[in-house]
Amino acid sequence: MKVRGWLLLLSRLLIVWQPLNLAVAAMGALDAIAVRGAPVVAVLVVRIIVTAVGVAAGIALSNRHAGAVTLAKIALVSSAATDLFVYSTPYFPNNRIPGDTIYYAAASMAYHGGWLMYLFRSRRVRDTY
Repeated sequence: MKVRGWLLLLSRLLIVWQPLNLAVAAMGALDAIAVRGAPVVAVLVVRIIVTAVGVAAGIALSNRHAGAVTLAKIALVSSAATDLFVYSTPYFPNNRIPGDTIYYAAASMAYHGGWLMYLFRSRRVRDTY
């Protein structure tokens, strides 16, 4: 049985969208290293590790490995925590309008929470893995 539907979408988001999102964020962060220093590098390294876990989870979901769902849950929780840290601290550069950070954080939590709820409650996930 092939992976299809929402599960296929999640795996593709983890494999394609998360690295693209990191690439865009990293381009802005690389310019800020000279000004902000080591904290930017540390946050960037953490984001790279979280993205790597997400890509591994997406590949595992696509190939129907036994621990894929658990790895995907770990990837989503770590991605949500990283996003929340980036949005709520001044260590990583951004160009958000002042006062809009709460909306970005809420959107990120809704995105990650929705996927986590899907992984915990979906019959297709239980049947596939």
